Amino acid sequence: MNVMAPQAIGVEQPVDTRRANESARNFAKKIGFTTTESEQIALVVTELATNLVKHAGGGAIKLSMVQSGEHKGIHIESEDSGPGIPDVEAALTDGFSTVGSLGAGLGAVNRLMDKLDFQPRSKEGLRIICERWLRPKPAGVTIHWLEFGAATRAYRMLPQNGDAIILKEWNGNALTGVIDGLGHGNFAQKAAHTARQYVEQHFDQPLPSIFLGVGRACRATRGVVMSLGRFDLGKRTVSLASVGNVETRLIGGARMHMIVRRGILGLSAPNAVVTEHEWTNDSLLVIHSDGLRAHWNWDEFQDVAREHPSAIARAMLNKLGKLEDDATVVVVKNAKS
Repeated sequence: MNVMAPQAIGVEQPVDTRRANESARNFAKKIGFTTTESEQIALVVTELATNLVKHAGGGAIKLSMVQSGEHKGIHIESEDSGPGIPDVEAALTDGFSTVGSLGAGLGAVNRLMDKLDFQPRSKEGLRIICERWLRPKPAGVTIHWLEFGAATRAYRMLPQNGDAIILKEWNGNALTGVIDGLGHGNFAQKAAHTARQYVEQHFDQPLPSIFLGVGRACRATRGVVMSLGRFDLGKRTVSLASVGNVETRLIGGARMHMIVRRGILGLSAPNAVVTEHEWTNDSLLVIHSDGLRAHWNWDEFQDVAREHPSAIARAMLNKLGKLEDDATVVVVKNAKS
């Protein structure tokens, strides 16, 4: 393992933020991050260093490499001895500021990093810990072991759709789901887009971390409800997590025992609970927003059960969809061999 020595940068004056920025950029490049990713990490460190100068009268930024198996990443700590931030979760909201500045700093840190923790120090001050991991590189040959289908339409056929769809595949894994922004129109669409953007940037992270990050990212929006399913080819499992009233059903195989948490991501949501389920040859996953009627039976769709998931999704939307709401359905089944 190529171990890199940790670096510590003292931050007392605005000029020190530039030094911290350059150190973070170079450190990230040595780990293996791309130029764009290194610039994003440098931006995070600039925000943290600026926060130290403005809010705490100085402190230190520490950079180190972390590794778990074959995965590498960067670990960043910001530590001060000042008064700290009274409400760190509120400080994640874009537009929040205690010194009259733009106030998007910690919100940007949340969006660009995979992990963000706050640890009050024993006497005074605050330690902010964040991590960013190298994204998995695509395998030489991609095996598409699943088929995905989706259908969506906006409230009363308006151009703005407050629902969003997630679909990512990588190296024998896949992530799919449905996001529903509260209400309708532009504000619901903005909330759903904000959540989708976060998920797509952190798709390979643990589901609880994704839900936590989405909640923080959506604090300046109306909020969203969301359900996600992560597939693992090697284990032949699907892991499910949901917050809010997005319907999730696993058809075929063992009976599903999913724990749905009530709440709104971005406003007042509990931690998501992940349950793992066997994915069999006959399994089929359906996730849909509350724009589709919740009371339905799979027997109603036996005429399209053997079709591609896109045909199943369209049939479900046509039969169960409500015109008075944004309506979206995602269907997943095994690919035909």
